[in-house]
Amino acid sequence: MTVVRVALDVPVNQLFDYLAPDANATDIGRCISVPFGNRQTSAVILSICETSTLPDEKLKNAGHINRSVPPLPQSILELFNFCSHYYHYPIGQVIMNSLPVLLRKFKQPAHPTSGQYIHRVLTSVGKSLSLSDIPVRAKAKRQLLSLLLEHGMLTAEICKTMSPHARRLLHEFEELGWVERVIAPLEKTVFSTTPAPVPTAEQTHAISEILNNAERFTPWLLNGITGSGKTEVYLRVAAALLAQGEQILILVPEINLTPQLEGVFRQRFPGTNLVSLHSGLNNSERLQGWLRAQQGEAGIVLGTRLAIFTPMPKLGLIIVDEEQDHSFKQQDGLRYSARDLAIYRARQANIPIILGSATPSLESYHQARIGRYRLLQLRSRAISQATLPAIRCIDLRITPVQEGLTGSVLDALRYCLARKQQSLVFINRRGYSPVLLCKSCRWIATCKRCSSRLVVHLRERQLRCHYCGDQQPVSPACPQCGDPDVLPFGHGTQRVEAALTHHFPDARILRVDRDSIRHKDAWQKMLDRIHRGEADILVGTQILAKGHDFPNLALVCVLNADASLYSTDFRAEEHLFSQLMQVAGRAGRAHIPGTVLIQTELPQHPLYLALMRQDYALYAQIQLKERKAAGFPPFVYLAVLRAEAPALVDAVEFLQQAATVAVTAQEYSRVQLFDPVSAQMVRLKGLERAQLLIQSRSRKHLQTFLGDWLRHITAPPARKKIRWHLDIDPLIL
Repeated sequence: MTVVRVALDVPVNQLFDYLAPDANATDIGRCISVPFGNRQTSAVILSICETSTLPDEKLKNAGHINRSVPPLPQSILELFNFCSHYYHYPIGQVIMNSLPVLLRKFKQPAHPTSGQYIHRVLTSVGKSLSLSDIPVRAKAKRQLLSLLLEHGMLTAEICKTMSPHARRLLHEFEELGWVERVIAPLEKTVFSTTPAPVPTAEQTHAISEILNNAERFTPWLLNGITGSGKTEVYLRVAAALLAQGEQILILVPEINLTPQLEGVFRQRFPGTNLVSLHSGLNNSERLQGWLRAQQGEAGIVLGTRLAIFTPMPKLGLIIVDEEQDHSFKQQDGLRYSARDLAIYRARQANIPIILGSATPSLESYHQARIGRYRLLQLRSRAISQATLPAIRCIDLRITPVQEGLTGSVLDALRYCLARKQQSLVFINRRGYSPVLLCKSCRWIATCKRCSSRLVVHLRERQLRCHYCGDQQPVSPACPQCGDPDVLPFGHGTQRVEAALTHHFPDARILRVDRDSIRHKDAWQKMLDRIHRGEADILVGTQILAKGHDFPNLALVCVLNADASLYSTDFRAEEHLFSQLMQVAGRAGRAHIPGTVLIQTELPQHPLYLALMRQDYALYAQIQLKERKAAGFPPFVYLAVLRAEAPALVDAVEFLQQAATVAVTAQEYSRVQLFDPVSAQMVRLKGLERAQLLIQSRSRKHLQTFLGDWLRHITAPPARKKIRWHLDIDPLIL
């Protein structure tokens, strides 16, 4: 009897046994179809044995084993296992949700396997066609047929560049019998590089240090000011390892940062297969890239946080760019930190890892200070004539403001326009106005499903909740007192854009926020416009704050930065400092000097004083002293048990019961449990939320306690509809 133990995508942290007579040891790590309940589903084989704890009559027969794709390597299975244990999340859900969608489906569509890709070629019927067989008005069809007649075949890359409708038209041509699919071998590539700039002395030192220790696990914290050339260090180190046939994994926090970095690496290494893995790809594209990485055909894998789970047999280096970014932490489902898993994976593979940032997280900086990470610093900008921008605060207590803009900001914008230089107005709040207020009765438009205010989107005449997506029309009068004098209060990107249009009617103003880049390819088109000099003033949110190089940008104006200083989140100030340093770094990166103006009512705040000196090290030391005195990370380790229910009292009651049984768990005396409290945003998407904070000065003791405690927590009654989860190393409290 051959029994396979498989991981299923179910919220139960256990493996399931099935009979599989044709299974053997080489099938560990493969997908398999199994019956579960009244459905057939996909699973991953984790072990094979000859016996089971279940009676023989209860064992069901497994179905098809997918041997068309190589199995998951043991190193990735170990990474999944670590992830499941550390984040206390079911192993099946860890594995299945980390794989490409098409790979975990029982019936997979035809796709190129390792070392192959698909061509569309003309059939004998197609070769007999001419353009006259297609109506003149069907321009896309005629263009597609013309390319096919000229070349005889088309690749997926050509189809993507020619027309957004090309894929649909090719399917239509297939149904007509004009074209057919042919699987062809992937062309072998030869490593090559294009000419590179001469590195600075600091870059040379960093490159040599990393390469001299490239044969073993070494975590490097590359702390370089904005514009110091951290990317060039990545490129030089990657070049040396690619030449040896090794693979490079590069993680970026957001999908918006992939196009520019991808372009830089493709230009430097034209002969290297580079694969991008992010949510902007369709299922087929993601699977093809994943397979190329798994077989070692992709020399470079560039992706967002989920790319950390990509199998790479010849992995030689991991790069985490903008390592301080909160986007590396998943905020739902498996709440993992891709940066932390990257460090684990580098240790597992015994390879170096580079954590790059102008403003490292305090956790990483502390690790460098105590010697666990090795610190490399780039203190000057890579371009010899480029200098750090001059930063100045504008005191709003004594300076009049018109539509959120001071006279100093308007004068600076006018000066840049006259010199044909670009400017950036940064306000991290989209929409027209964050509040709709009645002056008579002080009514404020709030979301019915969340503890948040509705944001005014004036062009669409809508009120929107930026948390749950609820929309409603702007009321012509106050629903509480009937007064028609209902006015928007505060500023968002749309209102600032309108004000700038009024002051500078001839300027080309470009707004960049989540609303304006919602459509596919919109962000890339905006980047192209900026680089071609077709925008004079940029109005944007944090999308523009980091990772971008705009050579003609001379001025950055920051609005409404003070809001973060009133936050109850102990990380808010650190996040604001990082954000302002990043956005300030967009100015003066080339041959023109940069200026940064910050409108604030707190110009003497230590954060702004440190920012004007642009001294991250001094600011970090002050913050670390405060964290140590207060008992916050990185000096303690945190976990949060969160619960949500239709009624807040039910969520709090569940957490109180959980706290009561905690005394029976191992290592209880070495952890500290706080009383259950309501969440910072009490109501979200129609549910009331509460949380219970657990902390310890020992990660080991905290993990031991959590593992035992979770076994004692009983599921709440189904009638109360309580949902709960555990968040390890939370970023948001």
